[in-house]
Amino acid sequence: MLQQFSLWKYLASGIILGPLFTVCLGQYDDDWQYEDCKLARGGPPATIVAIDEESRNGTIIVDNMMIKGTAGGPNPTIELSLKDNVDYWVLLDPVKQMLFLNSTGRVLDRDPPMNIHSLVVQVQCINKKVGTVIYHEVRIVVRDRNDNSPTFKHESYYATVNELTPVGTTVFTGFSGDNGATDIDDGPNGQIEYVIQYNPDDPTSNNTFEIPLMLTGNVMLRKRLNYEDKTRYFVIIQANDRAQNLNERRTTTTTLTVDVLDGDDLGPMFLPCVLVPNTRDCRPITYQAAIPELRSPEELNPIIVTPPIEAIDQDRNIQPPSDRPGILYSILVGTPEDYPRFFHMHPKTAELSLLEPVNRDFHQKFDLVIKAEQDNGHPLPAFASLHIEILDENNQSPYFTMPSYQGYILESAPVGSTISDRLNLTTPLRIVVLDKDIEDVPPGGVPTKDPEVHLFLNDYTSIFTITQTGITRYLTLLQPVDREEQQTYTFSITAFDGVQESEPVIINIRVMDANDNTPTFPEISYDVYVYTDMSPGDNVLQLTAVDADEGSNGEITYEILVGAQGDFIINKTTGLITIAPEVDLIVGRTYALTVQAADNAPPAERRHSICTVYIEVLPPNNQSPPRFPQLMYSLEISEAMRIGAVLLNLQATDREGDPITYAIENGDPQRVFNLSENTGLLSLGKALDRESTDRYILIVTASDGRPDGTSTATVNVVVTDVNDNAPVFDPYLSRNLSVVEEEANAFVGQVRATDPDAGINGQVYYSLGNFNNLFRITSNGSIYTAVKLNREVRDYYELLVVATDGAVHPRHSTLTLAIKVLDIDDNSPVFTNSTYTVIVEENLPAGTTFLQIEAKDVDLGANVSYRIRGPEVKHFFALHPFTGELSLLRSLDYEAFPGQEATITFLVEAFDIYGTMPPGIATVTVIVKDMNDYPPVFSKRIYKGMVAPDAVKGTPITTVYAEDADPPGLPASRVKYRVDDVQFPYPASIFDVEEDSGLVITRVNLNEEPTTIFKLVVVAFDDGEPVMSSSATVKILVLHPGEIPHFTQEEYRPPPVSELATKGTMVGVISAAAINQSIVYSIVSGNEEGAFGINNITGVIYVNAPLDYETKTSYVLRVQADSLEVVLANLRVPSKSNTAKVYIEIQDENDHPPVFSKKFYIGGVSEDARMFASVLKVQATDVDTGNYSAMAYRLIIPPIKEGKEGFVVETYTGLIKTAMLFHNMRRSYFKFQVIATDNYGKGLSSKAEVLVSVVNQLDMQVIVSNVPPTLVEKKIEDLTEILDHYVQEQIPGAKVVVESIGARRHGDAFSLEDYTKCDLTVYAIDPQTNRAIDRNELFKFLDGKLLDINKDFQPYYGEGGRILEIRTPEAVTSIKKRGESLGYTEGALLALAFIIILCCIPAILVVLVSYRQRQAECTKTARIQSALPAAKPAAPAPAPVAAPPPPPLPPGAHLYEELGDSTMYEMPQYGSRRRLLPPTGQEEYGEVVGEAEEEYEEEEEKPKKIKKPKVEIIEPSEEEEVVTIEKPPAAEPTYTTWKRARIFPMIFKKVKGLADKRGIIDLEGEEWQRRLEEEDKDYLKLTLDQDEATESTVESEEESSDYTEYSETESEFSESETTEEESESETPSEAEESSTPESEESESTESEGEKTRKNIVLARRKPVVEKFQEVKGRKKEPLEEQEEETKVEEEIERPEEEESELAPMEESTDLKAQDVMEEGSVESASVEEGVEREGESESVSSSSSSESQSGGPWGFQVPEYDTSKNANQKKTPGANSEGYNTAL
Repeated sequence: MLQQFSLWKYLASGIILGPLFTVCLGQYDDDWQYEDCKLARGGPPATIVAIDEESRNGTIIVDNMMIKGTAGGPNPTIELSLKDNVDYWVLLDPVKQMLFLNSTGRVLDRDPPMNIHSLVVQVQCINKKVGTVIYHEVRIVVRDRNDNSPTFKHESYYATVNELTPVGTTVFTGFSGDNGATDIDDGPNGQIEYVIQYNPDDPTSNNTFEIPLMLTGNVMLRKRLNYEDKTRYFVIIQANDRAQNLNERRTTTTTLTVDVLDGDDLGPMFLPCVLVPNTRDCRPITYQAAIPELRSPEELNPIIVTPPIEAIDQDRNIQPPSDRPGILYSILVGTPEDYPRFFHMHPKTAELSLLEPVNRDFHQKFDLVIKAEQDNGHPLPAFASLHIEILDENNQSPYFTMPSYQGYILESAPVGSTISDRLNLTTPLRIVVLDKDIEDVPPGGVPTKDPEVHLFLNDYTSIFTITQTGITRYLTLLQPVDREEQQTYTFSITAFDGVQESEPVIINIRVMDANDNTPTFPEISYDVYVYTDMSPGDNVLQLTAVDADEGSNGEITYEILVGAQGDFIINKTTGLITIAPEVDLIVGRTYALTVQAADNAPPAERRHSICTVYIEVLPPNNQSPPRFPQLMYSLEISEAMRIGAVLLNLQATDREGDPITYAIENGDPQRVFNLSENTGLLSLGKALDRESTDRYILIVTASDGRPDGTSTATVNVVVTDVNDNAPVFDPYLSRNLSVVEEEANAFVGQVRATDPDAGINGQVYYSLGNFNNLFRITSNGSIYTAVKLNREVRDYYELLVVATDGAVHPRHSTLTLAIKVLDIDDNSPVFTNSTYTVIVEENLPAGTTFLQIEAKDVDLGANVSYRIRGPEVKHFFALHPFTGELSLLRSLDYEAFPGQEATITFLVEAFDIYGTMPPGIATVTVIVKDMNDYPPVFSKRIYKGMVAPDAVKGTPITTVYAEDADPPGLPASRVKYRVDDVQFPYPASIFDVEEDSGLVITRVNLNEEPTTIFKLVVVAFDDGEPVMSSSATVKILVLHPGEIPHFTQEEYRPPPVSELATKGTMVGVISAAAINQSIVYSIVSGNEEGAFGINNITGVIYVNAPLDYETKTSYVLRVQADSLEVVLANLRVPSKSNTAKVYIEIQDENDHPPVFSKKFYIGGVSEDARMFASVLKVQATDVDTGNYSAMAYRLIIPPIKEGKEGFVVETYTGLIKTAMLFHNMRRSYFKFQVIATDNYGKGLSSKAEVLVSVVNQLDMQVIVSNVPPTLVEKKIEDLTEILDHYVQEQIPGAKVVVESIGARRHGDAFSLEDYTKCDLTVYAIDPQTNRAIDRNELFKFLDGKLLDINKDFQPYYGEGGRILEIRTPEAVTSIKKRGESLGYTEGALLALAFIIILCCIPAILVVLVSYRQRQAECTKTARIQSALPAAKPAAPAPAPVAAPPPPPLPPGAHLYEELGDSTMYEMPQYGSRRRLLPPTGQEEYGEVVGEAEEEYEEEEEKPKKIKKPKVEIIEPSEEEEVVTIEKPPAAEPTYTTWKRARIFPMIFKKVKGLADKRGIIDLEGEEWQRRLEEEDKDYLKLTLDQDEATESTVESEEESSDYTEYSETESEFSESETTEEESESETPSEAEESSTPESEESESTESEGEKTRKNIVLARRKPVVEKFQEVKGRKKEPLEEQEEETKVEEEIERPEEEESELAPMEESTDLKAQDVMEEGSVESASVEEGVEREGESESVSSSSSSESQSGGPWGFQVPEYDTSKNANQKKTPGANSEGYNTAL
């Protein structure tokens, strides 16, 4: 087919070309045919045009080529095309002969990297007429545009200039050559000019520097520099091109950093320097030194100067450091002029030395001027003053300028007031103290120096204090004073300069009065009698009011306010009441005068008081002498009482009203007291001093003027002590002390003080006023160090010793001791840094100093030296022993160190050359810095890649990789990549490489010709110093579009995939198309976990790994289709068409079961909780979504009483609620399971355990907080977690449960509520005991950690919120109070009960004696009864069916077993095992509810109707008689009231069970058959005969033995086996003694009911022992089989309603009586006691007691059966097979 097609093609070509060739030959001769293809214009043959760079695509280059001929139309004559069109920049329109620019996807750029300066193309013209070809050259010149800004080679530039550089010097030439800015534009557009711009961050830079020649860019200094003003300039330099159009000029800037170097332009300056404002000059400085006189230079040198003399060069940073000048010191001048004799200054160290001792008598001070200058002759020295004070030897005592001082203070002055020296209180009291050792002030001179002495008061230190600094000192008030208590204060002040003490100066302070006291009458009222014969003006009563104030404040004015009725008047000044003029007194008349006493203070401050005077008018009487109210007066006054104080009113009365004169007759020779002659007021005339006289006895007389008108009285005055003397220190003891450092309990010194006061006021106690932590003082005044002192911390102490007396308001004195701490060598040198870390570059030369270390020794005279510890690094480094400079001994090589980091760590030591302490140690770490030794190396020299012609920006092509041999982890080994745009500029413009990964990508959206190959140079470089690099070439092939597959869809969205999909499950199919290409599919992104796979041939996407919706819900895969050819070349070519996205959604499945927040939930419920009360909330979560995470909850609860559920749970919330009441169930608990099922109960399930404990307020504590309940409720979960933490520290796993949150309850009975505070009631559950933790234990757990809990609560309570207390609930508190309070009624009842008991003791003794007498009669009755004939049997008993003997019980089968029954009690589901569930489920909850604290009360059951039981005991054979007790049909039976108890069916079952076990099947009669028929009955039938019923009485004292007779087989209801020795302990004689016929006498005195009850009781208590027993038709049974029976203990709790009626039965079955002793003595005693309380006969009691000693828990015993004895003996009533009576 192809051959035929080719043949026809050649044939057609020949047909067409033949005629054309013929025509051409025919026209060859025509010249006009050759004009076509020639230019129609003149001039040069080449067409030259210009075009601007960056012209738009399609720009017209040539609008008409002007070529002759026609290229278009129906008959074209020419054919035009382009040749040599490199890179296809030119397009040709042949018809219009136009040339266009082709810049699609690129830019025509004249500048690098393209560098297209011109384009040359050939326009080929073919003359179709003649076939000639002509080429027309077109030259296209690319014109430059100013499209590039200048570019600096470096981002910034740096220069240094010395500050001394003169103005006009060029300081920077760094733009010369290629180091400046360049512009790739051409012509003026590429020429650079430099200018300096204004820098807003450095405004002075453009004025300091300038560029005079803009083309060179050299920077010149314009202004002088000053290093001290500014050390760095930031100069902004702008580079701009020189485009002709100024508006088109482009600029760029760089920063030139100019550092100013320090020059030597300043002189030295002394330190410390305090600058004068707005200048750089230092204020004048004066150095101070003080030396004592007459001291030798060896003692003082070097002289300590404060501050130390030091000068530095103000040019601190002269470089290099070797050019820095040194400082020389000298003394320039000084006064006095002979200073060179005494002082010398070291020229280099400025150390001041004393040359010879100085005598202060000639030289008191030296003022010197010292000079500091540079050693290079700099002309600017510095000067300072040095003042040297010559200290006196302190041989002069301080002295006061005045011998005494008088001060004044107002008694109402506040604390802190200053004592005044004037009455008007205008100026302060000035106390001046001087010390000639400090300054010798001439008389009349003014002191100028503070003597620096310490002043201390010898008394009243608690009231006054004195300032301690300054020349003038002031006294101030420490506490208020009261003039009425003490008007003057006299004390002394002593000055102490540390060595000498001054003479004390007396200070007298007078307290000025203030009106602070009210006039006071001695009595509130007065009774006075006047007589009718008294005349007007006669004295009635002398009133005297007392005002402790003085002056006008104490002057009193009297006034009668009311009641005088005009008959009496009062003297306003004296207070004397007299009869008014012209008044006649009438007998019997009475007056009540209200008298006011007021002081004369200013009206605003005036005070007053009143009294009442009752006056009665009497008739005249006889004359009599004055009478004192008392003959003896006793008075105690303080020795501090003020002078003039009224002590006592000794006013006497005279019936006639005669004037009375008073006098002190004896007892006051010193006239200490004053007695008013007229008023009788006794006052203090002189100051008291208890230390001289402590008692006065005064004889006082009162006389009315007649010889016989004198009376006497005795006044006993006792002067009490006042603490008016402060302790006084012994002045002869030394006050300058010393102690050695680092010694504890070292003796420092001793002080001593005495106090002349009496008693405790004179006892002296010592204490320290400061430094109590460093020193201590003993009771005798000895001072010791309390700790080791450290001189280096402090070398001098002023210790204040306080001596205090023992008064209530003590006085104290102080003494200051100067203590000097002596130095010892106790410190090692200490480095300034414990660790030195330095970075050293590798390859540094040997000898380089890279670090200087420094250590200091605080001991005096230390000389520190340095050395390297250990020889390991001594070949690397050298350490200077005195300077501490560390230098290299050889160069370091980074690569020579193993590991990632090259470090050398070693120790250096600093030691005191003359010391004994160990050296100080520091660590030096030298880090060797790598300097980049190796360049990166590519893995290949040439890389290949492919790209689509329309690839978008960022399309990956290939990846290059290079490695660096430098150590990993360092900058030198960190490789980065970039594109080299110099070698191949165009590929570098369209391709790029990622800097870190080396991925080659497209930089722009491509539009390239297919099959084009680009070469791209990639450079790999590191970050080392210096940077090193290498390069590689990447060849990139542009594929043909036909070689790239095309996807049918841009996005694929397959159906959701189940997360349970198995591996290989198909997800979806993708497809792509390509021409003549095999397609390979791949997933290029989005499948990092490998969850999906793709068939690279079919495009099927499938599940490749397990999916999990909870981990990831969706995937976005990017797939790619490539041709097989590309894949085989190990290349991929991503493009728009061959990539697509696949969106895969994951469908959730129910593959996760619910998960509870806890595996074990603990909660509690209160006893008083209501039905459906919330208990706790469980929560389960499911990571599945939708309905798969929706929970449904249910409970699995074991059976509870009467089918009650106990608890329920809300199906969808998980809230567990109560479903029953829990009254009286404290200490019970419930365990059950909660099941959570997702999908609303249809899905997966999980379970958790739940524990709910029943509590009440006895288990709770109340946490009281000072925050509102609403806040606590919001934060309750967080707060509970905190409480859990502290409780679980004591009990692991415990849970705190919140009972309630409410307002704080307080007040009486907690009746008040405070809603600003909160009561949080909680309790805690112990998961080990399943019960609440004891309330007291919970209190200990929480209260002991209250501070920590408050700290943890703080973020939730807020600022100030805290727990106030933890208390007991109010209910418990009220119960305790009621229990603790015993009222009068209870006390009376207790007393009455005690009296009754005392009265009953004789009656009890009488009863006991009578009871013993009846014992013998009962024994005789029992013997008679045993001799009586037996009763007739009611009916023969059928023989029982034989039953095989049961197998022996396994070990431990007796536990929780009923009497004789092998059925085990059901173990309780919950709680303790103290109380057991019977098989019938009679118990309520299977929970022990009885504890030591509270008893569990069972819920009352409804009483059931009980049929009266009937007991029929029949002997089945002729040999065994049967006694039948039946109820008479006509008569109502008489019996003792008793209720049915559980013990009776147990006894019956035990008897029947034992008979069955021992195979009693051959008994004759129908007795056992009848019993088998009655096996299903609940209780025994108790029946009484009618005759017996009529003769019976209740509570008979005699015992009846005519009870039901038991055979030896019927008496086998022993609960435990009895040993052979125990059975032998009871002899036949003892049994016969208890089985006498005398027992029949009691038959007529007891009711049948009482006998039946006693028979059952005694049957339970009767000991039973059996060895071998044989009844007719029965085999013998060995003793071993009987011993296999196990012992059973039963606890029986009886309802409360049975307790009163069954009291005897309860006593006999008491739990205490059931605790079995091995010998049985205790049990028998208990049983006997119970029987005695029943009122039974003594014979029964004693018999049962004696027999029970060898019995088991129930005391059952049957004597041993002897087959050889009495084999055919007829059984008597009440006798067993051996003839023994079994009734007792």
